Amino acid sequence: MRAEIIAVGTELLLGQIVNTNAQFLSQELASLGIDVYFQTVVGDNMDRLRQAIQTAESRADVLIFSGGIGPTQDDLTKEALASVLGRGLHYDRMAMDNIDRFFQGRNIPMTENNRRQAHAIDGSTPLPNETGLAVGNAIAHNGKFYVVLPGPPKELMPMFRNQAATWILQHVLTHKQPIYSKMLKFAGIGESALETRVLDLIEKQSDPTVAPYAKESEVTLRITTKANSESEAMAKLEVMEKEISSRLGDHLYATEDVPIEKTIVDMLTELNLTVSCAESCTGGLLMETITSIPGSAAVFHGGIVCYSNEMKEKLLNVPHDMLEGENAPGAVSAETAKVLAEQVRMIVDTDFGLSITGVAGPGYSERKPVGLVYIAISRRGQDTAVFELNLKGNRETIRIRSAKTVLYHLWRQLKETAGR
Repeated sequence: MRAEIIAVGTELLLGQIVNTNAQFLSQELASLGIDVYFQTVVGDNMDRLRQAIQTAESRADVLIFSGGIGPTQDDLTKEALASVLGRGLHYDRMAMDNIDRFFQGRNIPMTENNRRQAHAIDGSTPLPNETGLAVGNAIAHNGKFYVVLPGPPKELMPMFRNQAATWILQHVLTHKQPIYSKMLKFAGIGESALETRVLDLIEKQSDPTVAPYAKESEVTLRITTKANSESEAMAKLEVMEKEISSRLGDHLYATEDVPIEKTIVDMLTELNLTVSCAESCTGGLLMETITSIPGSAAVFHGGIVCYSNEMKEKLLNVPHDMLEGENAPGAVSAETAKVLAEQVRMIVDTDFGLSITGVAGPGYSERKPVGLVYIAISRRGQDTAVFELNLKGNRETIRIRSAKTVLYHLWRQLKETAGR
C-alpha cells in the first residue's frame, strides 16, 4: 500500500507553523506497514486542493489529510474531497451534539459557522474528536482510501491512534506487516565518503534496504525491513548491521538515533571518567553540547571560555611568547591547543581535557584562513593528541563541526579504553 499525506493550510506554505503532523503520520503509517511515498502541502484554495487530491489519487492508494476541517470559510478539505468523489455532505449528529455541549457548558452562544465542524462526507465513517470539535472522516471509494484529520496535533494524534488506525486496519490492510527500522549513527566521516563505502548496499535495494541521511557533522544510515514479528525483523536487521559495521566500525558510534554527545556522556559514566573543556573560537559551544545531555553533571566538571589571548594567558597559563611575537605560533596553532587542553585538565582536575582554537570567520585571524582549527585531547597519564582541521562553511558550521570533531576523537579514545 502506498500513501500520500496532504497537509492543508496556507499558514504551512507561509512558514508560520511547522508541519510536525507529516512526521507523526509517516511514523504511524510505517508501523502499520504502509509506505508513505509522497507528502504534499496545499493552501486553502478549492481548485488547488481538488487538483492535489486528483494528483494523489493517481499515485497513491491511501490519502491522509491533515487540517482544513475547522469552522471558517477557508476550511475546505471535506468540501473539496466530497466534490472530487462526487458525494454530498451532511451533519454528523454525534459531532453536532458534542459542539452544542461545548458551547452550552461555557455559556457562550454558538456561531453558525461552528456547524461546519460537524460536516461528514456521505457514506463515510465519522472519526470522533476526543480533544476538539471537528469530526474526522474515513471513506473507501473506487479502491482508494481517504482519511481526513484535524490540523492541531493535540487533536490529530489521538484521533489517528484511537480512531483512524483501527479503521485502516479493518478496511485497508488484510494483515498487519509493520515496517521496522534501525538507525546507525556515524561521526568523523562525511556523507559522500560514507555512501561510497556502502553504495552497493544502497543501490541493491534488497531486504533490508539501506538509506543515508545527513545532519551537521553526523551521518545516519537507516536500515529498514518488513516482517510479521519484531523478532523476525531484528534478525534481518542484525545481519545488515554487522555488514555495515565491518566496513565503518571506526565511525559507527550508536545503533539508535542519538547524538554523539549522548554516547560520550554514557561512556564516561560507564568508565567512571571525567572531562573538562577550554574553548576559544567555539565560545562554549562544546560545553553546551555536552551539558545538554541529562546526567552530564556526573562527568563534566567545568571549563573555560578563553576567547581572548589575555584570558588564555591569565586563566590557562599559555605563555605570552607562544601567543604574541613575530615568530610565535599564535593562538591558532597546535602548540596553543595542546597547552589549553593540558592546562584545563589540570586546573579542573579531570581525566580528560578538551580544547578548541581556530578561525571561525568570516574574517582572517593572525593571517590564518577561515576554517583552520586545532583541537586537542589531553588524558591523564598519556601524551596529548592534537589534530589540525581545515573546515568549510560559514561561521556557525565551522563552530559546530569543530565541537563534533572533538567529540568524535574523544569517542575513539573511550572506545579503545572500553575495549570495543
